[in-house]
Amino acid sequence: MTPQTRAEKAAEAMMANDNASRDLGMKISQIAPGSATLTMRVTDRMLNGHRICHGGYIFTLADSAFAFACNSYNKLTVAQQNQITYISPGKADELLTATAQETALSGRSGVYDVDVTGEDGRMVATMRGLSRTIKGHLFAEDGENTP
Repeated sequence: MTPQTRAEKAAEAMMANDNASRDLGMKISQIAPGSATLTMRVTDRMLNGHRICHGGYIFTLADSAFAFACNSYNKLTVAQQNQITYISPGKADELLTATAQETALSGRSGVYDVDVTGEDGRMVATMRGLSRTIKGHLFAEDGENTP
């Protein structure tokens, strides 16, 4: 299996069980080993008292892109730490895009940078995620019976 095929199968398996990302309307627009791009439309329910996208939804989009990127090797991987910086507001009905890219991977630990942008290309937020690989796989491969 090629690394790209593994990343695609991992993303498919993960999205099938990811109620949070699916329920928020997130879509995977790109997946590759160590990287992922997800989109999410800002709905009226996501707006805060200032009528801009609540930061928690922006964080959730960034965290989901991070999760798909670090699980793209078909090794169960979880967040160890995330830090986000908000730069500009997400607007009502805007399609936000989160692009996650692996910057370092050593043993069971990884570092990923995620940029969230608005439809006009402006930076909405940037997040750094630290990952930790745990036991297990998203799908069985190489003769394994269970993930």
